[in-house]
Amino acid sequence: MAGGGGKSFLAEAGYGEQELDANSALMELDKGLRSGKLGEQCEAVVRFPRLFQKYPFPILINSAFLKLADVFRVGNNFLRLCVLKVTQQSEKHLEKILNVDEFVKRVFSVIHSNDPVARAITLRMLGSMASIIPERKNAHHSIRQSLDSHDNVEVEAAIFAAANFSAQSKDFAAGICNKISEMIQGLATPVDLKLKLIPILQHMHHDASLASSSRQLLQQLVTSYPSTKMVIVTLHTFTLLAASSLVDIPKQVQLLLQYLKNDPRKAVKRLAIQDLKLLANKTPHTWTRENIQALCESALHTPYDSLKLGMLSVLSTLSGTIAIKQYFSSAPGTAATTARSFDLVKLAQECCYHNNRGIAAHGVRILTNISASCQEKDLLPLEQDAVFGLESLLVLCSQDGSPGAQATLKITLTCMVKLVKSRPHLSQSVVESLLTQLHSAQDAARILMCHCLAAIAMQLPILADGMLGDLMDLYKVIGRSATDKKQELLVSLATVIFVSSQKALSSEIKTVIKQQLENASNGWTAYRIARQASRMGNHDMARELYQSLLTQVASEHFYFWLNSLKEFSHAEQCLTGLQEDNYSSALSCIAEALKSYHKGIASLTAASTPLNPLSFQCGFVKLRIDLLQAFSQLICTCNSLKTSPPPAIATTIAMTSGNDLQRCGRISNQMKLSMEEFRNLAARYGDLYQSSFDADSATLRNVELQQQSCLLISHAIEALILDPESANFQEYTSNGTAHVESEYERRMMSVFNRVLEEVESLNRKYAPVSYLHTACLCSAVIALLKVPLSFQRYFFQKLQSTSIKLALSPSPRNPAEPIAVQNNQQLALKVEGVVQHGSKPGLFRKIQSVCLNVSSVLQSKSGQDYKIPIDNMSNEMEQRVEPHNDYFSTQFLLNFVILGTHNITVESSVIDSNGIVWKTGPKTTIFVKSLEDPYSQQVRLQQQQGQSSSQQQQQRTAYSRF
Repeated sequence: MAGGGGKSFLAEAGYGEQELDANSALMELDKGLRSGKLGEQCEAVVRFPRLFQKYPFPILINSAFLKLADVFRVGNNFLRLCVLKVTQQSEKHLEKILNVDEFVKRVFSVIHSNDPVARAITLRMLGSMASIIPERKNAHHSIRQSLDSHDNVEVEAAIFAAANFSAQSKDFAAGICNKISEMIQGLATPVDLKLKLIPILQHMHHDASLASSSRQLLQQLVTSYPSTKMVIVTLHTFTLLAASSLVDIPKQVQLLLQYLKNDPRKAVKRLAIQDLKLLANKTPHTWTRENIQALCESALHTPYDSLKLGMLSVLSTLSGTIAIKQYFSSAPGTAATTARSFDLVKLAQECCYHNNRGIAAHGVRILTNISASCQEKDLLPLEQDAVFGLESLLVLCSQDGSPGAQATLKITLTCMVKLVKSRPHLSQSVVESLLTQLHSAQDAARILMCHCLAAIAMQLPILADGMLGDLMDLYKVIGRSATDKKQELLVSLATVIFVSSQKALSSEIKTVIKQQLENASNGWTAYRIARQASRMGNHDMARELYQSLLTQVASEHFYFWLNSLKEFSHAEQCLTGLQEDNYSSALSCIAEALKSYHKGIASLTAASTPLNPLSFQCGFVKLRIDLLQAFSQLICTCNSLKTSPPPAIATTIAMTSGNDLQRCGRISNQMKLSMEEFRNLAARYGDLYQSSFDADSATLRNVELQQQSCLLISHAIEALILDPESANFQEYTSNGTAHVESEYERRMMSVFNRVLEEVESLNRKYAPVSYLHTACLCSAVIALLKVPLSFQRYFFQKLQSTSIKLALSPSPRNPAEPIAVQNNQQLALKVEGVVQHGSKPGLFRKIQSVCLNVSSVLQSKSGQDYKIPIDNMSNEMEQRVEPHNDYFSTQFLLNFVILGTHNITVESSVIDSNGIVWKTGPKTTIFVKSLEDPYSQQVRLQQQQGQSSSQQQQQRTAYSRF
């Protein structure tokens, strides 16, 4: 992907043509730092974070931070404050500083200043650097000393630094704990300072004894200082300490519930609710039945809606986790406790129709979660309660355009989808209520309701046909205004219509959609609808829309992109005319589709740019073309049994050669080639899958289905013709359709199952090759092609963007120039890399570690041809490194014993949090020239001279005889 080393990173990132750009940018800022004007100096300082973002490699960051440290040492307090802010903004780059000692030395010199403000800024600077200097004793000592200062600014800075160092250093935390407790308990310490000191105790979780002593101190504080502010700060610190140390969470839940129940102050109750929510999200499995029961009782008895809302939000969080099963699990106890255990249900039923929308939403959510996760018979009436609650909220929120109503509506619709998924028998009433409300709702609410209907129709296709009439009526009456909401509604409604009409769209539906687009839409809306049609497999509609948009775009790249989409849609449309038993028409359909695909791939290549190379799209389409050609070739091979039957002597040839398949004639070899072709295609689909780290799960599933169709056909050829005896059907059997996400997947899975059944029924019944076998293969091909291909989201848009940039050292000045190494030495190759993200990092998957593979190949030899073991001919090494703050670095030792030019390739791939390897690249290459070491060269020359002199001596003795 790149030429060589650091230069390739800078050039590829689009940050400049030469590596000098980084140096010149640094020199430009350095010139500003040396300026005599304060304004220019400050401007130069605040531009450093942007420089770090552009060139995130250690060599530049180290130089830049040393320059900033110099400014900090000699500048005034305002400049120091600017440097502090830059350091805090660039926290993730701090570990790339190579000369940490020098950097700290320059900053630390200011701690001895007579100016308390300068000392305060230095303390904050040290606190911001705690991650790289956690065990510096001089920094620890300065912080302890400054806590006793008489200047408030310096003490506050020391508290900030103490908190940061306590989080990083176990020794500092253990040493400062007693000092902090003395200050908090000391009468001389003002209350506002105590409030700032208490939060430091949340970092005292490095070992059990430290955490225990901190808890005891906090317990004393809660009882000794009952003022509202003090209780709030202490309780919150208590919670954070428990959440970090884990073992004390059950005790903390009880303590918070006790304050929630007994403390009359609303501020304390609110804080208790907020902390309970934090613990419910972090460790729901530690909540006992008694905890949930106590929370329910508090919610039932509180007269304040704001507190009730908070408690219900905690309960609704718990209701979606394992805690709800523990609550309803049958435990031994008296009848009274069993009756009371349903207080949660009673509370949720009460709140479903509350006049506060938020409370009602949480009540409904609790009922939905109980219905979805608990299958006991005595909870069955809850289903109807949940449905009625959802319907009432739907009516209430769909008429209101305020942001609060929209947020509540989103919760309601999410609950509807969840309920329908877990209890399909409730789906009919839910869909009917949605369709009824769709006509009278606000536009913003209609869009959300359309998304909900599409999700339900994807899960339960049986409901889809019933929706179509209502949806078409609504589509006809949408107003003709061109507002954003109307455009969004047109797209959402069209999506639901595409999902609902499972087979091809009728001409009436097409006409209605086109009329509305002509009347009230812009080009972007039409493109989005066409994109949805391509995703749902309605290629005829998509082709017409793409065709209409061709003349409305501003650049030729967009024109070629739309033209390629039009051709792909036309190609897939050609395949819908396939018929089950008409193989000759199938060949002509595939040929027509291939013609359009070839036109489309030419347009797609023209649409790509260096910044947007469309590599996934090109790879996917090329594979589709090769797959169609392979299908066409297979049908021709099957037909060859009729056009070129086995010769009369085929049986004799088979007996003499010992290969029974030879009696089938030339079709056996052709089938073997065809099977290899499908296996090769499956491997290429696997490579495409592995290279698509940023793709969404639906796109990856689509690629997987294409790969499975190739494997299915290769397995069918092997089971029917090449090796019927050893065919195994167990590994190919489907695990049911429980996790089917889309209609395309559902249809593909049903085709897979049907083909497998047919192959299994024919297997071993008839000797290969008969017309039944070839007919089975041809019908399998046609069945697969009749399912309209779905172009998934990643084909059109990239929601997650992840790239890796590598820098190698040593790296040559010129990429084509080799690095000189002596053959008796090893080359230490340092590989550094930066992981770069788009606007939504880790949306689908996150990088756990980076796998670096280094290999070297001898390109050309120089000098004599020595006999050297094969082990020394090449290097092959692999290392896994975990990026920290998106940066990683490692080293390889490489041998180059053979003289000559070697080509070193460094390739990176990533491993996600599930342990799956993704071949994302990039691949970087450098050249190394292995030279003979001077001593060996001298010895060799001496030997050569000795040999030539002995030859001359022999010649003289031979002549002297005559």
